[in-house]
Amino acid sequence: MSASGADGHALFADLYELTMLQAYSDEGMRETAVFDLFFRRLPPGRNYLLACGLSDALQYLETLRFGEDDIAYLRELGQFSEPFLRSLLDFRFSGDVHAVPEGTPVFPNEPLLQVEAPLPEAQLVETFVMNQVHFQTLAASKAARVVRAAQGRTVVDFGLRRMHGTDAGLKGARAFHVAGVDATSNVLAGKLYGIPLAGTMAHSFVQAFDDERDAFRAFARSFPGSILLVDTYDTLEGVRRVIELVRAAGDAQLVRGIRLDSGDLGALAREARALLDAAGLARVEIFASGGLDEQAIAELVTARAPIDGFGVGTHMGVSEDAPSLDMAYKLSSYAGRGRIKLSPQKSNLPGPKNVFRTLRGGRAAGDLIAARGEAAGGRPLLVPVMLRGRRTEAGAASLGDARRRAREELAQLPGDCLQLEAMEKAYPVELSAALSTETEQLRRELRTARSAVATPRREPS
Repeated sequence: MSASGADGHALFADLYELTMLQAYSDEGMRETAVFDLFFRRLPPGRNYLLACGLSDALQYLETLRFGEDDIAYLRELGQFSEPFLRSLLDFRFSGDVHAVPEGTPVFPNEPLLQVEAPLPEAQLVETFVMNQVHFQTLAASKAARVVRAAQGRTVVDFGLRRMHGTDAGLKGARAFHVAGVDATSNVLAGKLYGIPLAGTMAHSFVQAFDDERDAFRAFARSFPGSILLVDTYDTLEGVRRVIELVRAAGDAQLVRGIRLDSGDLGALAREARALLDAAGLARVEIFASGGLDEQAIAELVTARAPIDGFGVGTHMGVSEDAPSLDMAYKLSSYAGRGRIKLSPQKSNLPGPKNVFRTLRGGRAAGDLIAARGEAAGGRPLLVPVMLRGRRTEAGAASLGDARRRAREELAQLPGDCLQLEAMEKAYPVELSAALSTETEQLRRELRTARSAVATPRREPS
């Protein structure tokens, strides 16, 4: 990928973003626009989503540039005028962004962020901003459920190898960490984001040796205090060989734990625990992996399986039960006037807005979506994270800040909101009276205007 632009991302856009930009340019349309990024409904079985991905969206906005090679490629398409193409070399994002900080639980129709900028600027960034916030919110939301199911036990991200590409692998590890996942096997994510690394060994290491004992001995010699994978051949026999290794070495610290990766994890964990305890190795931990998701983990925890930690891969990595969100980026204001769609099931709310969360007894009791600047009770969730194209202090929050926020904000949600099953009654989200009135007025105006066009007035004969 070209090194021009924001890490070569200037052309990370759907074609229609650029064709609309030229049309806006041809018409001289550069008044201020407001776009909302929101999702319309929760995936089945979910009660909230956890906002994530803002940091990458702001980095993109702050550094977005077109390079000469980008312009050369667009010129080859034969669709754009030369004056328009040359104007792209001066393109900069100069607008404002109000957003819900990463790690905040959010609900349907609430703006996760609002982009307010000259129309061409606000339009072009749609694809990249949605791409990053959509995926990372999806990943963080799935991981929050996994962490909740683990009930304080260690959770490690093992998802990299089956995730959908390198960007997803990196951004997913970051989102998982925001949601409370303790560590990742992804070394590059550890380097880039400072996420703790964790890993054990692969079955291939054991298979490469003629004897499982030799494999365990060699690995423990190179990495004392490691976790040994015991299910390559016979799980319980593997546990016995770990016990033999520790006894022969006379070093109780030689092995920190064992990993179970297949079979009936609950039953095997109980039998392995009994063997280890009988050998005086109560300090040796049991780590489980292999096709785990929040439901499987919850079942093991509820059954009191003696498992100290979980490695979670594919199901969390691709958010298998809910791989996409009904997320949209819609124009809500242009040139000072509210804008909405009338499309069935795909309408939106007009104008700049904020969301206010009310707490009762330390628990979130409901949200109110209101016009920005409207007097409303509760805590405003959207804050200015970018002004005039530069990040504010709130927009420069660290990964650690987002992780702490997620922990604190999730603790404030009602208990039934955190359960793995759908709530009987959804978390309450309401519109303010003023925003409801404005929305209905705009709908009437649009319907009246469409009716007048559809039924032209007849001239008297």
